[in-house]
Amino acid sequence: MSQTSTPLIRSLRGRVMGLAVAGAAVVLAVPVTASAAVGQAGAAAAADPVSVLSYTAKERREALAYWTTARIKAVGKSVDLGPTGPKAKPYRGTALKTVGRLFFVNTNGADTWCTATAVKSANRSAVMTAAHCVRRGSSPGNTNTTMVFVPGYDKGKKPYGVFAVRSAAAPRAWVNDSTNDLAALVVDADKKGRKLTDVVGGQAIAFSRPVGGTVSALGYSATRPQLGEELLRCVGTAKKESGMQRIPCDLTGGASGGPWLADFDSTTGKGVLVSVNASLDALTPTKMYGEVFGATAKKVYDRAQKA
Repeated sequence: MSQTSTPLIRSLRGRVMGLAVAGAAVVLAVPVTASAAVGQAGAAAAADPVSVLSYTAKERREALAYWTTARIKAVGKSVDLGPTGPKAKPYRGTALKTVGRLFFVNTNGADTWCTATAVKSANRSAVMTAAHCVRRGSSPGNTNTTMVFVPGYDKGKKPYGVFAVRSAAAPRAWVNDSTNDLAALVVDADKKGRKLTDVVGGQAIAFSRPVGGTVSALGYSATRPQLGEELLRCVGTAKKESGMQRIPCDLTGGASGGPWLADFDSTTGKGVLVSVNASLDALTPTKMYGEVFGATAKKVYDRAQKA
């Protein structure tokens, strides 16, 4: 990962957009209002609100071979987004098997990562994350590659193995217009033929749930001293703002796509997924934003769980 990579500037809704580590910088944005999709893009969205990116069997084998222990170690050391903020604390509860690092090669060709979560699903293979961890918004041809999910990652340890991503569903509104930043992945079985949630379990997921109550947001932030090697957690009360929901949190790059867990019990490691880390309020953040999971989020999730 280049130390001199230029950050992708993406404009949306007056917030700093994107938390995926890109080269030596977080993917950020400047404040302007997003426009509505029109013409053919609008017609496509009306016809099918979900866009699915698929990886061939060959690409999935190559992804598993690509993400060696040495490469994973190197990608963390190549990024330093400053000191971990006061709101983000190392997670100290029961080991979270369901949450892990999502490694991939971004549209600039740089090794990088996000955070993702195994959820309960019909195919026992669904993972939730942010759409910007899968593809560049408002740019249908720019998609990330060489993607694997490592549940329960902790300081170099991969206790539950590595799962290649076979497909990624995202709202077409994200693909065409950089809105609704969430995605649902489908992963292959592991080397022993076991489905993901048979190995690590899955978090419950809720749609159209009223915003509010205490939420734990988690992620593998590229801040020191952790540098993506350790899961960090913010806890706060979710509130509505500008069509999204927010909590006080200073997680940053690398935490993208990490879960927002309501009703979370650190003694069991279980909660209810109500959103994912999507964007920040500033370069030095005090707030984390996540989408409100509604009808479109349900369609994205259903596309993945039925795959």
